[in-house]
Amino acid sequence: MTDEGERLQKVLAHAGLCARRECEDWIVAGRVAVNGQVVTKLGTRVGLDDAIAVDSRPVERAAPIVVIAVNKPVGYVSTVRDPQGRPTVVDLVSAPVRVYPVGRLDADSEGLLLLTNDGELTHRLTHPRYEQDKEYRVLVVGEVTPAKLRRLSEGIELDGKRTAPARFVVEGHADDQTWLRVTLREGRKRQIRRMCHSVGLAVQRLIRLRIGPIKLGRLASGKSRPLRPDELRHLREAVGLSVVV
Repeated sequence: MTDEGERLQKVLAHAGLCARRECEDWIVAGRVAVNGQVVTKLGTRVGLDDAIAVDSRPVERAAPIVVIAVNKPVGYVSTVRDPQGRPTVVDLVSAPVRVYPVGRLDADSEGLLLLTNDGELTHRLTHPRYEQDKEYRVLVVGEVTPAKLRRLSEGIELDGKRTAPARFVVEGHADDQTWLRVTLREGRKRQIRRMCHSVGLAVQRLIRLRIGPIKLGRLASGKSRPLRPDELRHLREAVGLSVVV
């Protein structure tokens, strides 16, 4: 047992034995043991190495759901391994379980990427059906005109299929470059770069700021952090998943 682990009733509920309230009743009734010692105090915390039993039968614990936000730098690839030996986003995180990138950012792009061990959450965040906005800051070279912005926002023909409506607005200027704020729901390969290229704009930087309700915020480049409980709740609600107890 530990002062920093998960609450015992939460671990039992995640294992699928019963609802958390009933798990609390089991603990109070003296039916639950940790490392061979009966525990009756609600709020007792357990670590990953603690052995739990109910009515003397070992409990097979479910792996905790982990979702980590990382600010991917340029040069890192959004995979677990890279045959070319390039650094991967997995190298930037430390997690108690194996996690995988949710979708991708190109090696020459940067910003918010999520990693998780939750397969259903990954599916819903990457499937167009669930329509999660993704927001970017994009630095381009070339003349940005209202007509070009309108074309980009209304949709561009890529690979024989028009892109879905999006939002392209001017955020500011720097010398002969322009910062755009881009919001879209699709995730085709190198989509923003290709869309900009089709109207004569060359992308110099591309930074993802937001995925659904999750924002990059002030997370430094190359750093990572686990999502807060409220962030995880909002993210799961956004894609129609039940909230983890």
